[in-house]
Amino acid sequence: MREFWHGRRVLITGHTGFKGSWMCLWLHEMGADVVGYALPPSDDRGLFVQADVASTLSSVVGDVRNLDHLQRVVAEHRPEVVFHLAAQSLVRQSYREPVDTYATNVLGTVNMLEAVRRARSSTAVVCITSDKCYENRETERPYVEGDPMGGTDPYSSSKGAAELIVAAYRRSYFAPERFAEHGVALSSARAGNVIGGGDWGADRLVVDVVESCLRSEPPLIRNPNAVRPWQFVLEPLAGYLTLAERSWSAPVHFAEGWNFGPKLADCRPVGWVVDRITSAWGSGLGWTLDEGPRDHEAQLLLLDASKARRQLGWRPRLDLEGAIDWTVAWYRAFERGDDLRAFTEQQIARFEVLDGG
Repeated sequence: MREFWHGRRVLITGHTGFKGSWMCLWLHEMGADVVGYALPPSDDRGLFVQADVASTLSSVVGDVRNLDHLQRVVAEHRPEVVFHLAAQSLVRQSYREPVDTYATNVLGTVNMLEAVRRARSSTAVVCITSDKCYENRETERPYVEGDPMGGTDPYSSSKGAAELIVAAYRRSYFAPERFAEHGVALSSARAGNVIGGGDWGADRLVVDVVESCLRSEPPLIRNPNAVRPWQFVLEPLAGYLTLAERSWSAPVHFAEGWNFGPKLADCRPVGWVVDRITSAWGSGLGWTLDEGPRDHEAQLLLLDASKARRQLGWRPRLDLEGAIDWTVAWYRAFERGDDLRAFTEQQIARFEVLDGG
């Protein structure tokens, strides 16, 4: 993998966010020439600031809703690979701010693809959406890539719409069988509930529990029985990197949608995850059920990643207990005031030598 990325021109939208910051550090370690395009970081405690990610790349402050600016950046840097991560990524915020959610997640995806189309250069594009893009009927059958898109809340439906946009651009402008004419390999990636150090997003489970542990207070939990496909942040990123590399070398075969999820054994209820986090923290705090009003959230969501296992050779490397341990270790390092750039790079190096199961 490292040989492919060394010297490769890469554009990451949303690089100041949680997953984007991890991606930037990993690509920097592999010698890639990275340009980031995003709004300023929303929290100075986040990985982008704490690990000084800005020093590893060319960072452009911009909004994916601004097509003219985004188009100029793409035309100037002519990336060989694009990872589109920029998004409004919070379900509860989508209820409060639906217009902003749709503008960012839907129109932002259109703008990114249009900027690539107008650049007229060879590019592998991976649009990252969400496991919530599927029409969730809350069945025990994990969702596969061909299942219908949907969503009953603004966030989920915006991600389903983003997937439809990717499919429309692929059919209309970037058809794999006409790759020699347009030079763009367009794929999409759907990951599970990603956890790891450096995330401070509001209303996210791990963040809420960590914040409570830092205050030595029992966390309030909304949906302890809700089941999610939990995975460590580097798991889907490894999938995105592998997908981009394969798309570059064989665009006809890999320009489509892909799931990157954990083993079914790691799809655990929220209550179990909270107990495991507080145990790893050593707090003994337990948790308290939040009896207040709440927006609708699905109780069951599972992903089938067998296609990525079979065709990309991708597979999870950390089980959920390990993912929680690594996540807690990062926040403990933050609490101690450790060098978080070095700590995060150490976790990346450790992850790279793990064998997938």
